[in-house]
Amino acid sequence: MSKSLFEKVWDAHAVRQLANGQTQLLIGTHLIHEVTSPQAFGMLRDKDLKVQYPHRTFATVDHIVPTNESVEPYSDPLAQGMIEELRNNCVENNVTFFDTNTGKQGVVHIVGPEQGITQPGTTIACGDSHTATHGAFGAIAFGIGTSQVRDVLATQSIALNKLKVRRINVNGDLAPGVYAKDVILHIIRQLGTQGGTGYAYEYAGSTVESFTMEERMTVCNMSIEGGARVGYVNPDEVTFEYLRGRPYSPTGDAWDTAVQEWKSFASDEGCEFDDVVNIDAADIPPTVTWGITPAQGVGITENIPTVAEGATESDRASITEALEYMKFEGGSPMKGKKIDVAFIGSCTNGRLSDFQEVAQYVKGHKVADGVQAIIVPGSQVVAKIAEGLGLDKIFIEAGFEWRAAGCSMCLAMNPDKLIGDQLCASSSNRNFKGRQGSPTGRTMLMSPLMVAAAAITGVVSDARDVFTVAG
Repeated sequence: MSKSLFEKVWDAHAVRQLANGQTQLLIGTHLIHEVTSPQAFGMLRDKDLKVQYPHRTFATVDHIVPTNESVEPYSDPLAQGMIEELRNNCVENNVTFFDTNTGKQGVVHIVGPEQGITQPGTTIACGDSHTATHGAFGAIAFGIGTSQVRDVLATQSIALNKLKVRRINVNGDLAPGVYAKDVILHIIRQLGTQGGTGYAYEYAGSTVESFTMEERMTVCNMSIEGGARVGYVNPDEVTFEYLRGRPYSPTGDAWDTAVQEWKSFASDEGCEFDDVVNIDAADIPPTVTWGITPAQGVGITENIPTVAEGATESDRASITEALEYMKFEGGSPMKGKKIDVAFIGSCTNGRLSDFQEVAQYVKGHKVADGVQAIIVPGSQVVAKIAEGLGLDKIFIEAGFEWRAAGCSMCLAMNPDKLIGDQLCASSSNRNFKGRQGSPTGRTMLMSPLMVAAAAITGVVSDARDVFTVAG
């Protein structure tokens, strides 16, 4: 019988059916960081338990690590304490830890793939909502809570309800200046933040197939923002070439064997899905969020919606709340909104290709007066390669701050925060109220090049008007 990748991977990792109808699912790879793991390790100690399969767990620090300090102890005692706690837990339990002195530290969803830990056909869990990123490799990857982190550490399994599968086909060529970030923002705009509840999203179609692995990771990363627990792309030659030669990838004969197995997990031709959505790539514009959810976005040439445009009373209430918080006028142009901060980084868009794309356009330009613009590599590996290519110098000359690896301004767990009601053009994944540190701070999500365009002009701009964007 034909099966989807989701069904194949789920069935391969199902330990047993539980009395409540859930599946006890084996977790092939467990990723941890400093925020959700301390309590989990504490619960193990309370029960006198050890990590059951330490070779399947990998740790790094990302959320709270400062990006403007490199010498410990850090000025924030809480950050220092959390890092030291993770170090101790990893040593005590023989868990591999990509510490700040290893040259491998970074955002967990960037470190896993670049080290070759993230591989097709497996299950991956992490105490972080954007774990769906790893699904780009043809894995079932999802975020879990602290008690589930404990369960995986202790048993290498958790209890889950099986998801339905929605296939989202994106076909055709994207217009110049339109990127993977625009694709996923467009999908969320079309299907809503709750549209994926109870689903795994399978991203497919000629557009997705033509994406690099880093572009696929961007799309899968924001699956959770559309309500889906899982988002994935079927593994193919693009996947295998990315993984070839990575530190944790198989080698020699084991590589050939692994590739054949990985290929077998791809969705079968003719398999059935619970739902299918088709999107024409030509319909996707450079997209910017104007509100307080990732679904509240419009094309850069469109106007912000008015309250009257809400189809239901709930929609109208949501638009009203967003306009009041963002201090925008319904019906006003998306372009021209004055920004205070520009942030390029995060597990969504903090990879080498993001920086390479932006660097070729910002060279020779200058960040507008009154705008703080920061660039934060997603990992120490990304930073080293970027610096070897001279990208850091291009950004610094343009007026950007080049920071150390970390989550940075994606969220408010480190010193990189908005002040007051500052408006930030951000390449990150969430624009919730207070997400970037200030209870009144405002966030607009967009692609890295659109962030750069806003940084240089000082206002939300169409990158295609600011730069000569190649097709």
